[in-house]
Amino acid sequence: MFIEIIKRYRLAIFVVFLLLWAVVIGIAVLIFSVKKAEGRPPIQPINFSHKIHVGEMEINCIKCHEFVDKSPVAGAPAVELCMQCHKVVAKDKMQIIRLKEYWEEKKPIEWARVYSLPDFIYFTHKRHVKAGLDCKVCHGDVPNMSRMKRVRKLKMGWCLNCHRKMNAPTDCVTCHK
Repeated sequence: MFIEIIKRYRLAIFVVFLLLWAVVIGIAVLIFSVKKAEGRPPIQPINFSHKIHVGEMEINCIKCHEFVDKSPVAGAPAVELCMQCHKVVAKDKMQIIRLKEYWEEKKPIEWARVYSLPDFIYFTHKRHVKAGLDCKVCHGDVPNMSRMKRVRKLKMGWCLNCHRKMNAPTDCVTCHK
């Protein structure tokens, strides 16, 4: 009887196993890609060096991330801001030539996000900057990063520990929409 059922529904059974296999592979790829991204810099359209700009030139974060103290999002610098210096500084270097192409074409640079949080989380850089939190707490030793990379997972437990340490609110509605 069992063999007859298998023979009768073999196509349906095959399809179910195929779908289950696809789901398992999809989950494995998702898990692998998230783990792989941790601690590795994403590929950016221009190899911008925080080590040169923040570390060596001592340019303050707020110069480029001008909305960090005014908005929930820090923002990425406009090409115009970069070109204020790079019209004359290092203008023959390959990455600056690429920057100049964006400038001439009047196109924004589409930077790959380094950090992102789920949609149900309400996070604002503004609140953290105004509280005096140093960028290094979440973003690591940026002045020594040639390429920006994620150094913290920014999971709920990590954030709660920081909030407790800083005597910041820990009620759910502080961060959850």
